[in-house]
Amino acid sequence: MAKVVIDAGHGGNDPGASGNGIVEKEYTLKISQYIYDRLRELGLDVKMTRTTDETLSPTERVNRVLNAFGDSSDVLVISNHINAGGGDGAEVIYALRNKDTLSNLILTEIENEGQNIRKAYQRRLPSDTSKDYYFMQRNTGDTESITVEYGFLDSTGDDVNQLKNNWENYAEAVVRAIIEYLNLTYVPVEGGNYYTVKSGDSLWSIAKKYNVSVSDLKEANGLTSSMLTIGDVLKIPVIVEEEPKENVYVVKKGDSLYKIAQNYDTTVSEIIQLNNLTSTALSIGQLLEIPVTTITENTYTVKSGDSLYKIAQNYNTTVNELVNLNNLSSTALSIGQILKLPSTTTGMGNTYTVKSGDNLYEIARKNNTTVSDLMSINNLSSTLLSIGQVLKLPITTASSTYTIKSGDNLYKIARENNTTVSELMRINNLGTTLLSIGQVLKLK
Repeated sequence: MAKVVIDAGHGGNDPGASGNGIVEKEYTLKISQYIYDRLRELGLDVKMTRTTDETLSPTERVNRVLNAFGDSSDVLVISNHINAGGGDGAEVIYALRNKDTLSNLILTEIENEGQNIRKAYQRRLPSDTSKDYYFMQRNTGDTESITVEYGFLDSTGDDVNQLKNNWENYAEAVVRAIIEYLNLTYVPVEGGNYYTVKSGDSLWSIAKKYNVSVSDLKEANGLTSSMLTIGDVLKIPVIVEEEPKENVYVVKKGDSLYKIAQNYDTTVSEIIQLNNLTSTALSIGQLLEIPVTTITENTYTVKSGDSLYKIAQNYNTTVNELVNLNNLSSTALSIGQILKLPSTTTGMGNTYTVKSGDNLYEIARKNNTTVSDLMSINNLSSTLLSIGQVLKLPITTASSTYTIKSGDNLYKIARENNTTVSELMRINNLGTTLLSIGQVLKLK
């Protein structure tokens, strides 16, 4: 039975490298535990140098390696580490006594998972070049001892995100490499991105099952023919679907370039140029890229479930204003259509949409203005209102207090400030309507 020792680098008082939310000793333990569990599932005899966050001296670590299965050359030692120093990508260090076969298999499998790779290499001790530089290779007898550096936690490239998000994939890559190196049968993780070929399988049937193309399958597995062997393990490529662009329109029955251009506030020529069209003929289901227009605060993009009435209500305007402003020939809307909204704030405050039961006096009182001001800025010839009518409200600079002068009374103050006597008495805690010159009243 194949024998493997998995070493989780660092630990306890020795955290290893750290940065960008990655602590080396934590990731090496996670990766080591994963490889340990998977190799045991695949029938290998496996041991770990540490299974908890404990401190190990180099001597203790080496002793645990050698005490696991002895120092025989058929014992594999995988020491897991995370690199630092500003580089990018994975690398593997192997002992002077060994060949680079396993190291390069590991790098190849890690590269298949999307990680950049650097190199597999040996390093000699400067004081005695016949010996390995690193103690994990130098002091582990005749075992085949390698160190895997999965990436740089201080990389300016993509290593940081890859280590955080893909460490399990990299650990599985090491498992595959070990199994291949030992000439054993690899069984993919259940639900993983690999498939073991069975009797009756073909590239077409496997591609159909996983919703990929035959060419993608062949490329992912380096196949030059469609021949399969029972027991072969195929990597299933992960197809990353691009999210549909917001400025793409799907042609529907009855559409024309003119209609689409009108709905999206662009021109037929701009759509033709952007999509490299040779004619104005369209096909149902055809995708058209719509020219991106600068969206200002006074525009609205139509969403599913919208109607002109709902949009008008939400933006304190009317259906008629929206129709006129956007030159609409009907109230029908298309999802993604951009509507211009009337500007309601030039020289004015907010707007108010008339509801059932409203009258100009109540609206003026609630908004600290007067009926005459409302009629003036809205060009009203009468006090009659319509439900849904949008009224502009003037910007007011009225003070929130009032100082009593000679001749004042509560009725007069209330009328001039669009409130009521009872409201003034309530907010000022007055027990009588008598006032004193110089007395300060709250108006709000």
